[in-house]
Amino acid sequence: MSEGVLTPIEIGLNAAIVAVEADAPLILTIGGDRNEPPGLPFGPFNPLQHRTFESGLRAWVSEQTALPLGYVEQLYTFGDRGRHMRPGDSAPHVVSVGYLALARTSEESSAAFARSGAAWQPWYGFFPWEDWREGRPEILDETILPALRAWARERSRGGPETRPLSRAERVRLAFGEDGAPWDEERVLDRYELLYEAGLVEETLRDGRQPSGRKLAPLGLSMRFDHRRILATAISRLRGKLKYRPVVFELMPPDFTLTALQRTVEAISGRHLHKQNFRRLVETGALVEATGAMATETGGRPAALFRFRREVVQERPSPGLRLGQRG
Repeated sequence: MSEGVLTPIEIGLNAAIVAVEADAPLILTIGGDRNEPPGLPFGPFNPLQHRTFESGLRAWVSEQTALPLGYVEQLYTFGDRGRHMRPGDSAPHVVSVGYLALARTSEESSAAFARSGAAWQPWYGFFPWEDWREGRPEILDETILPALRAWARERSRGGPETRPLSRAERVRLAFGEDGAPWDEERVLDRYELLYEAGLVEETLRDGRQPSGRKLAPLGLSMRFDHRRILATAISRLRGKLKYRPVVFELMPPDFTLTALQRTVEAISGRHLHKQNFRRLVETGALVEATGAMATETGGRPAALFRFRREVVQERPSPGLRLGQRG
């Protein structure tokens, strides 16, 4: 394109729509076949039809999937050069406003899913190193960290660092190396390091310098920069659990404390001590007993609870303040 000619811009809306079912955090994806990986739901913003970005998001998600969204929050504007381009592409450059949205799975949306090619997929399929519920993921020590250490050594031999933190320091902080704690909120930092190091498929697809390393696939890839958007959404939701009662958007109206704990564990990717978790819930006055019992738990009947909505008016940050993993 000649100098002085402006590139057309199109505004799109991307939705990282999250649900939890059978102790698995799910993300709604669109498409995906042998030729192209799946992506997040996406639709254009039409200023003649949509008063706000959020109203536009809700409108086309409802139209495409018949899925009613609960909590919706704007994440970030993603507009890096090349994010939607292909070789020889002269179409408008797409700047996408990313959203985190929470929903519940339902049978009613199945027919609409079939028409639109939408499907729920476990989000740990895209980020297998983020699930610590059964202990430290093997992929970290077998594949990811050896490759990142080699990448960090390459920089140390190639001259002085140009960033405030060295590659080795960034790996240590993001992945909890050498005594640094694993912070479950740093999902995006970890993905960005893998991308920069040339260790994920998106790096090669975007035309960056390949690493030359032969690695097993590091999670499922997504089209364009959608895995980066999903990483941003997971980071935001994990942090939000600690100071906002957003988890209850993913719960049915009545639930057991065990079901609530498993949902928090699924989102945070960590195992929680049962008594400590219940103490957190009680101390925060987040729930109240319904007086009814659940009989389909497979064991002894369990008390049913519901979210105590008054808590949002009683204090500014009602959430589950999970301690940091060492």
